[in-house]
Amino acid sequence: MEAEPPLVRVSGLTKRYPGRGGRRAPAVEALAGIDLTLTRGSDLALVGQSGSGKSTLARCLARLEEPTSGQIWFDGTDLLSLRGRRLLPFRERIQLILQDSATALDPRLRAAEIVSEPLEVLGRGDRRERRRRALELMETVGLPAAWAERRPLELSGGQRQRLAIARALAVKPQLLILDEAFAGLDASIQAQIASLLRDLQGRHGLTYLYVSHDLVLMGLLADEVAIMFEGRIVEQGAVARIFTDPRHPHTRALLAAVPSRPTPAAPPPP
Repeated sequence: MEAEPPLVRVSGLTKRYPGRGGRRAPAVEALAGIDLTLTRGSDLALVGQSGSGKSTLARCLARLEEPTSGQIWFDGTDLLSLRGRRLLPFRERIQLILQDSATALDPRLRAAEIVSEPLEVLGRGDRRERRRRALELMETVGLPAAWAERRPLELSGGQRQRLAIARALAVKPQLLILDEAFAGLDASIQAQIASLLRDLQGRHGLTYLYVSHDLVLMGLLADEVAIMFEGRIVEQGAVARIFTDPRHPHTRALLAAVPSRPTPAAPPPP
């Protein structure tokens, strides 16, 4: 039986930025030939220190950054060949959730407006239908519909991340990219958000790409880990193997920096 093609396939992806100090300054290579695949319904964690290129890769996958060279295939389509209106359907299918929900969410809008805004931009339904959908999604992510009129700054960090997830779900994506989405949250809130994401993945068949500096946390969330260092993926494998048999010096250094190494396990139920 022929294997199902991956949802995402990245080949030879590079990204260079102009160097500081004029034309003669050497370019900064943020991505140096990335090869990566994501199977449908999986969860892969990109782990690396600041400056490793992991967030640049996430933004290239979401088409918020244009790579210098290479290929990104999404569900069999060459994503980098698309421009303008041809790209719009794929922007719906790939959603990026950022770390700082306080600045990623418009502070002037109320919660239901934030969730329904993508539907309004796309011209989906009338105002009543969009609000009904927004309230449903708020309930889905654990936010009471009674909070529909609250603004982002009236919510806690964990509640804002739930709101960001509801907004992303409004357009029925296939891939969620979560860039440091757990940073700044305490352990109990991280566990709650992780359980929510697991539940949503099971119900909607979502594929997750986690982006983080925290190897231990990603070991608790993802099935597979890719270690990034200086714009390259230097090691990739199942979580258990990465923790028990790290093969690259940088992976070993990341693990050595952890005071203790908890055995990766599924997050607790909500």
